[in-house]
Amino acid sequence: MITDPISDMFVRIRNANAKLHEKVDIPSSKVKTEIARVLKEEGYIANYKHIEDQKQGVLRVYLKYDLNGKAVIQDIKRVSKPSLRIYKGHEDLPKVLGSFGTSIISTSKGIMAGKKAKEAKIGGEIIGYVW
Repeated sequence: MITDPISDMFVRIRNANAKLHEKVDIPSSKVKTEIARVLKEEGYIANYKHIEDQKQGVLRVYLKYDLNGKAVIQDIKRVSKPSLRIYKGHEDLPKVLGSFGTSIISTSKGIMAGKKAKEAKIGGEIIGYVW
C-alpha cells in the first residue's frame, strides 16, 4: 500500500527521466491527472493520457526532452506531505528557482500552477515544485 500516491508519482517521473524513458505509467487518480495537466500546460511533459484497465486505470505520462536529449524536468519535489501539510496565501506563494521553476498548488478552484494561483489571488496547499 502506498501512503503518499503523489510522492510515488513524482518518484516515478524522476526515475524515468534519469533513464531517458519515453513514457512512464502511473496508477491513475483525478488528482494525478490534474497534476499531469498542469505539467503539460507549463511545458514540462509532452503529453499524458488515461488508459482504462480492470482496476483504477493507468495514467501514461509522455516525458519531454530537448534537442540534446536532456530531460526538460531537472527535478520534481514533493513539498506538502500527508504528515505535514503546507498551506500558503496567494501573497506568500513561493517562487521556485527565482521563477525558473513552477510550484503546483491545490486551490479551492482546482489544481493549478503557482503563477496562475497568484494571478487569481488564490492560496492553497503547495503540492510540489518542478524545475
